[in-house]
Amino acid sequence: MIELAVVIPTFNERENVRPLLGSLASALQDIPYEVIFVDDDSRDGTAEVIREIALQQPNVRVLQRVHRRGLASACIEGMMSTPAPYIAVMDADLQHDERILPEMFRKLKAEQLDIVVGSRNVEGGSMGEFTKNRVALSMLGRRLSQYVCGCPIQDSMSGFFILRRSFLMEVVHRISAIGFKILVDLLASANRPVRFGEVPYRFRNRTRGESKLDILVGIEYLQLLLDKTIGEFIPPAFVLFAMVGAAGVAVHLSILGLALFFAHVSFNVAQIIATVVAMTLNFLLNNTITYRDRRLHGGQIVRGLISFYIACSIGVLINLQLADAQRSAGLPWYLAGFYGLVIGSVWNYGITRIFTWRTDRRLQLKRVSAQMREAEARRESSSA
Repeated sequence: MIELAVVIPTFNERENVRPLLGSLASALQDIPYEVIFVDDDSRDGTAEVIREIALQQPNVRVLQRVHRRGLASACIEGMMSTPAPYIAVMDADLQHDERILPEMFRKLKAEQLDIVVGSRNVEGGSMGEFTKNRVALSMLGRRLSQYVCGCPIQDSMSGFFILRRSFLMEVVHRISAIGFKILVDLLASANRPVRFGEVPYRFRNRTRGESKLDILVGIEYLQLLLDKTIGEFIPPAFVLFAMVGAAGVAVHLSILGLALFFAHVSFNVAQIIATVVAMTLNFLLNNTITYRDRRLHGGQIVRGLISFYIACSIGVLINLQLADAQRSAGLPWYLAGFYGLVIGSVWNYGITRIFTWRTDRRLQLKRVSAQMREAEARRESSSA
């Protein structure tokens, strides 16, 4: 009977699969276990490699997700797919030390804990050769997470932990499944004090593949924190949309001033130029940040930009009409202006979410079919 499931989210980790499985076999030889890879439709054929291995190793399997992305949601799907009473989560990049898994497992069972974390921040642990900036960012993330986690855990940013299935089932329906920090999500979703423990380990350097860490990962982390704090009242995506809109206002005013005082064009021409530039920038930023999971590519960008122009132009008219009506009703100018701005922003957010960043299934299926053909060609080439 399987006692432990190891869930490993992957995206373009083909080169790490076999070394990782070998290391897990050595570390877990005394524990009945299975390994569940959850692959976000990797372009490098990661899922195909795992399937080949699974034909020889029945305790290895892969869930290949189509039309979906995100480490947190991948981990949740992997954890929910196994009947194992204990579940570990770790990365595929070989930076987590699989040799401490047995110790984490024993601690979880012996002390009747909900979760045990592989920690870089307790005595005996280390962040390895992280740069000072990377360490500082990790510490900042840890301090922010402590406001929502509700427990004094030392490495809430860790992606390496073991938990009881009973604890998972207790919190799973409150999980946000946003971004990369699944541990923060799990801890913040509990309605009671979490019984946790930490085991130190040294974070290794990546030797194969490419790091997924970028500025957008940080933005997704902010989105997760927003969801855990105000998500019951305001969608985090709307907060990001509004922040992008505020940046657009600053750009609009800057372009308007430059066009008026340096290019010496008329006010109407300057206003048109500033509006088009600000709208275009807002579209590009929202496409990259707010709707990262629905990001438009290629020809989709032109269609999306046009629909964004139309939606926001209508939003401006709504803003002006409502603000003018409130001003005429006796509301102070600043409150009338704010009222119109809020309603216009809500309109822009709702309409563009439906029409600009809708999911185009036909294009996604074409992209998936092309990736499958490429993977088949690679398999035939390697067989030859």
